[in-house]
Amino acid sequence: MTTMSAPGAPRPASSDWWRSAVIYQVYPRSFADGNGDGTGDLAGVRSRLGYLRDLGVDAIWYTPWYASPLADGGYDVRDYRTIDPAFGTLEDAEALIAEAREAGIRTIVDVVPNHISSEHEWFRAALAAGPGSPERERFWFHDGKGAGGAEMPTRWVSSFQGDTWTRTTNPDGTPGQWYLHLFTPEQPDVNWNHPDVRREHEDVLRFWFDRGAAGIRIDSAALIVKDPGLPEVPEAPGPGEHPHLDRDEIHDIYRSWRRVADAYDEPRVLVGEVWLADHERFAQYLRPDEMHTAFNFDFMARPWDAKELRESIRTTLEAHAPVGAPATWVLSNHDITRPVTRYGREDSSFDFAAKRFGTPTDLELGRRRARAAALLVAALPGALYVYQGDELGLPEADVPREAIQDPMHFRSGGVDPGRDGCRVPLPWARTGSSLGFGPDGGADPWLPQPAAWADLSVEAQDGDPASMLTLYRRTLHLRRDLPALHTAPLTWLDHGGDDVLAFTRGDRFACVVNLGTEPVPLPAGATVLLASGPADGVVGPDTAVWLETAH
Repeated sequence: MTTMSAPGAPRPASSDWWRSAVIYQVYPRSFADGNGDGTGDLAGVRSRLGYLRDLGVDAIWYTPWYASPLADGGYDVRDYRTIDPAFGTLEDAEALIAEAREAGIRTIVDVVPNHISSEHEWFRAALAAGPGSPERERFWFHDGKGAGGAEMPTRWVSSFQGDTWTRTTNPDGTPGQWYLHLFTPEQPDVNWNHPDVRREHEDVLRFWFDRGAAGIRIDSAALIVKDPGLPEVPEAPGPGEHPHLDRDEIHDIYRSWRRVADAYDEPRVLVGEVWLADHERFAQYLRPDEMHTAFNFDFMARPWDAKELRESIRTTLEAHAPVGAPATWVLSNHDITRPVTRYGREDSSFDFAAKRFGTPTDLELGRRRARAAALLVAALPGALYVYQGDELGLPEADVPREAIQDPMHFRSGGVDPGRDGCRVPLPWARTGSSLGFGPDGGADPWLPQPAAWADLSVEAQDGDPASMLTLYRRTLHLRRDLPALHTAPLTWLDHGGDDVLAFTRGDRFACVVNLGTEPVPLPAGATVLLASGPADGVVGPDTAVWLETAH
């Protein structure tokens, strides 16, 4: 039997720590409120570093903490070198990075290269300067089509649904040019053909790397380069033929970023948000002179089905192998319906376009499956991402319609519930005005917390051997202590039938996950190291076990 390390024991320093790291995603607005104003902040994170150390994470990825009007949760950046006052100051960020590193936790910051805020000084200058000005060349300003330029330059569809162009107004009140925004109108796209754009972003990387950030997460990484001819999207675009997705020219940009990252004594890490169905095109971003890793969204979007998940694991590992990059595994993030809810639905896959209010959900079923999924992803080769609150088994919250703030909800005409349900502030205590999210008696949290979350709080689960929090702690510490889970390849086992995922990592470790409706026997001679549910000689339905196998 393997003995687990003491809680909080950091992993020994290594230059390739990112290959098998556990990275915890903090959504700063909803993690912990240090000053009682109802909004999470960096002081709140600093106060909870001990919790994250004891959980067993190697790094924290922060969603944008920069100055922002918050038209899209901080992904509309006004100033990359300033912390939003709601979260604290630059000095707070520097202290947080340093204190986390002392606790053995590295920091990954979010960079948003596709667009900036419409309140950014560049965009304000572009509006003021007018058509044909150098200031507008940093963006995608364009005359409209048709009589008087009244038609949009293209019919591209927004990632947030709706139009991708907004028309400006000239100083004399007449209609002006249009500008491109693949997301909200408050997020104008920048023009990556312009040297100012390239130079500015490389300077931003150095700014944060110089302050101790161990890496960056690159938002919407495959979208940033556009075809300057602005053609319409072909009905079936071939590789590199889409006018604003995965264009071949994009790789020169990330090669230059890699040179910036490699210039440090401890090379910094580039993590891409790359949504691509084509595995070969996806892998191109992970060549040795580009990004280190990229998010694996395919697995997260699949239903709770053995055939589907096996296919996702197989194709993911095969795509990464030729470029020598590690895979990443994630069950959710700040955009995705939480696994406890998602896995409790008839359709347990995820599709942005399919989100609707009132979808029937069996939370007990979802919780069993989410526990099993946690063991499954933690046993796979590569890096593991944990979104804040998943270690507590939080379900998607039903945010009252009048409290919803996410633009996806409003741009859908009110049909899509949006993403606020997975962004509700965390419960730390059983009682109090914000369940320990902020000081008792402080302002109400920026999104309302369900009263039932008191029983899912850190305080309620701490020390409970059957809780989700205890399962995550045991999983992450055992994962850290088993060398095979850092280096050994995956080998599939033929065990239990079509509804079972079974594999080994090295000579002594096996993982068996039963996604079917009938129990399956444990492999002969195996000793249970960890289980997501009862495992007395068998692996029950919707249950995962980690095993020490005989030689």
